[in-house]
Amino acid sequence: MALLEIRNVTRRFGDFKAVDAVSFSIEAGEFFTLLGPSGCGKTTILRMIAGFDDPDAGVMLLDGQPLTGIPPERRPVHTVFQSYALFPHMTVAGNIAFPLEMAGKSRDEIARRVAETLALVHLEDKGGSYPHELSGGQKQRVALARGLVNRPRLLLLDEPLGALDAKLRVEMQSELITLQREVGITFVFVTHSQQEALALSHRIAVMNRGRIEQLDEPDKLYGLPANRFVADFIGKINLIEVEVAAASKVLLTLKAAGLGEIAAADARPLQPGERGCFALRPEQIRVYGRKESADLKNRFDGSVKELLYLGDVTHYKVVLANGFAIEALMPNAAPGRAKFHEVGDAVTVCWRHDAGIFLRD
Repeated sequence: MALLEIRNVTRRFGDFKAVDAVSFSIEAGEFFTLLGPSGCGKTTILRMIAGFDDPDAGVMLLDGQPLTGIPPERRPVHTVFQSYALFPHMTVAGNIAFPLEMAGKSRDEIARRVAETLALVHLEDKGGSYPHELSGGQKQRVALARGLVNRPRLLLLDEPLGALDAKLRVEMQSELITLQREVGITFVFVTHSQQEALALSHRIAVMNRGRIEQLDEPDKLYGLPANRFVADFIGKINLIEVEVAAASKVLLTLKAAGLGEIAAADARPLQPGERGCFALRPEQIRVYGRKESADLKNRFDGSVKELLYLGDVTHYKVVLANGFAIEALMPNAAPGRAKFHEVGDAVTVCWRHDAGIFLRD
């Protein structure tokens, strides 16, 4: 039995459906992420799980028991917010102890569990400090410690890294993964950052307009998106409008207007004339000078319109013969070379026949 089950849950605000008949389940010990743009319904779902909001329809079950009617303070759930929500007049130890005091635990038990949790988040020497004396990363760890100290069944994290700078966010991602593995508590994470979701999660539910577009493991979401929205939302991607020209069990031939035929691999039963788009990640594409050769089925001439040097890779935008701009990522692995091509260079873009995926309209 799943730890948490959401069955056909709907939440309305007037005529607006913030959450529209959403269903999913979360297993014990899982790092589960709700990912999507602002206003897609992910935070509304988190608030309903926490008990801050009630569904208009549907059922939510925790350990097989309905959550409806149980107030937030009686649910074995804790929420960590982006703003940290620490009490400024309390020390770090006092902030962490607060949930245990509210639960009526003994002084000895509170002292023991606060010390254990401070060690867990590597803040043993900060128990007597106040929030204003801490860095952003330390405040976030205190907020996590307060959420973990009473060992909830679920820890809900609402954009918890959003207030941190880019470098610290990456560091905290690693800490979150380690922390979740060590404590074994189920994390339900809400974010609009694709990178965070891909890095942290066991499974991700991609949301759009109150519904789940796709629920899958990170590598499958990235490599096998279910539709245009997921393909476009998760990372960078090229979407080329195409029509199926021919299909067999091993090879798919797609026709792109003004460009020609694209060879692809697809085992699905597709019919000639079906329209859709061909989704191709920039890192699956190679950019060669016109005189260089590559034994790849898909080859199209163009010229470099833009380039962005990023250190380990260079991001190229190449305009093809039909005017379509295709984006490619090339590793800067050759010794002594920072860039392979310059703006205006005539180039050929190439990719393998088994790269990319055809998405139906």
